[in-house]
Amino acid sequence: MTGSLIAEVERERPPLVAAPPLPFAVAFDPRDEELVLGKWRSILRSQRWSDGDHTREFEALWSEMTGLEAVAFNNWAGGALAVLDYIGVAGERVLSPSNTFLATPRSAMQSGAEVIFYDCNRADLCGAFDDFVAKAERHRPKAAWIVHVGGHIAFDVERIAAYCRETGIRLIEDCAHAHGAHWNGRRAGAFGEAGVYSFYPTKTISTGEGGMVVTRDPEMARHLRSFRDYGRGSGYRIASMNHRIDEFTAALGVVQTRRLADIVAWKNRYARDVLDPQHPNRVRLPEGMISGLYKYIVFDPIERSTGKVYEQPCHRLLKADCDLPNTDWVAKNHWCVPLYYPAEGAGRAGDTRK
Repeated sequence: MTGSLIAEVERERPPLVAAPPLPFAVAFDPRDEELVLGKWRSILRSQRWSDGDHTREFEALWSEMTGLEAVAFNNWAGGALAVLDYIGVAGERVLSPSNTFLATPRSAMQSGAEVIFYDCNRADLCGAFDDFVAKAERHRPKAAWIVHVGGHIAFDVERIAAYCRETGIRLIEDCAHAHGAHWNGRRAGAFGEAGVYSFYPTKTISTGEGGMVVTRDPEMARHLRSFRDYGRGSGYRIASMNHRIDEFTAALGVVQTRRLADIVAWKNRYARDVLDPQHPNRVRLPEGMISGLYKYIVFDPIERSTGKVYEQPCHRLLKADCDLPNTDWVAKNHWCVPLYYPAEGAGRAGDTRK
């Protein structure tokens, strides 16, 4: 199920029927339950509960989908710390958007870097090229984060990535929301030097906890594999701890990844047929972009909202001395419409998964 997402989204099916707001549910298809339990039984009997065949298969699926090397972790944070360790940001400056979860800047802080915040665009809630360049020219960072907020790819990512290549800034993508997203076929994580995904329960697909780093750099991939295992692969020269993913989690990840295209296709059809007519003042994607629709973001107050993507921007939480007017505007002027993939909710709206 990791083939052409565009083909999945455009498949001809009857239009969905409007329904009450969908209740929250972890995106898991009941048809996959026996498959997961069968994999878990095989692990129980295998006597190998970590760093085994299911981990390799999970990574292979993400490599096939993104066209990049993939390294699994026990969570997003482990992957982020491993990438930052490879780049070597201790004592350096790292740019980060403020409109993100605290984990993004905190990973750089934990790695010994000074974080400089930059502003976002109002149209997509993601990092703004002009302010990125202004902050980069002023502060000369070694690395920078760009965050794909809400499931779509940051609109300015290509320009920011090109600028980083020209200036030698190491660009890292926070892909925690961006499962299944692509722009003209190019997946989130393929624009910078690495992309870090999360599989927390609220994400488009979940393994409970877990993370995945994708990169085109084979040296980085080797460093990541060693970092997640106490630096074992480096002869313990890499000073790290345990960030391995266990086989039970990896097996669930295999099943969820194979279901990803179906989930994203369903969410896109539900958004198009049910939500778009009700919410004209919403995030609108550029030509050729498919969102994983982790969030359905609108700019008008709504009665049944799941809240904000982020309740407070990071520069406010961390009391940073900076002026980010778009970030402050976005924090006050966006809301999220319920959009989940539960079997029950999908059935009420017209089951497109069969």
